Amino acid sequence: MGRPSQETAAIFPRRLAEGLWVLGNSFFNLYLVRGKAASALVDTGISAVADEVIGQMEKLDVKPDTLIVTHPHPDHINGLDALRERYPEARVVIGPGAREFLAHPRTAAALVAEDRFMTEFLESRGHRPGRPPIGRPPSMNGAEVAGDNETIDLGGLTLRILHVGGHAIGNILVHVPEIQALMAADSLGFRIPSIGFFPIFFTGYADYMAAIDRLEALEPRILCLAHQGPLVGEDARKAFEEAREAARSLCEEIRNDPRDEDAIIKELYPRFYRDELALYTSDNIIGGCRLVIRRSRA
Repeated sequence: MGRPSQETAAIFPRRLAEGLWVLGNSFFNLYLVRGKAASALVDTGISAVADEVIGQMEKLDVKPDTLIVTHPHPDHINGLDALRERYPEARVVIGPGAREFLAHPRTAAALVAEDRFMTEFLESRGHRPGRPPIGRPPSMNGAEVAGDNETIDLGGLTLRILHVGGHAIGNILVHVPEIQALMAADSLGFRIPSIGFFPIFFTGYADYMAAIDRLEALEPRILCLAHQGPLVGEDARKAFEEAREAARSLCEEIRNDPRDEDAIIKELYPRFYRDELALYTSDNIIGGCRLVIRRSRA
């Protein structure tokens, strides 16, 4: 197992509330929810953080009963096989459409390429991976598709699964009402602390905005984002308006721009491909910009 950087060892795992911890590192945040009877890990990260997360759960003396994949993008699903290998009895929960998305031939190549790139990125930042990058997509064998508003009782804490559109196919989120916590994954966008949210409405702008409204109505005290850490209290409340305004502003900008996709991408790419977002391949970000343009003009 690779040794974590000093930064990771000092901060993670970090307790956020009774029964809730953030795991991983500053680039990839996974969330452990532990009730009196069972526990669940929300998201699985990439292969390079799997052993780091396993070590953090062992430090807490927890073996997850459930592994929840919020959506089938590489930074949320590529660590699944490693975690299933360590916890073979754990139930795997996915969203509708995730299995089909992973079965597409183009998806496999992208997952493998992104995992390799992100592993190298982490190494360059002092995070030593515990294993080599994946050579094939994670297996969906035995995974269960969760319904909207389906609940999982952990004993004193309840996981409420939410189907939320806008960002990805097979997108599900987790609300824990007893502690006012919401694991929102990327449904508010990718938060770059230096500039704010990068809107990532890859499957639909209207659905993305509706998702922000639905999640904001839950009034979470702890907003568990997938990258750069959770937000608490007033910071969590403000994040919804910041995410909404970032998406509205970018969509309006694109709709009012008469240029073709490639010309707009040349402007958007350097604006957003910076700082923490540099952990993805340039092809990934270019593809994301192209999707945002198309969804804005739909």
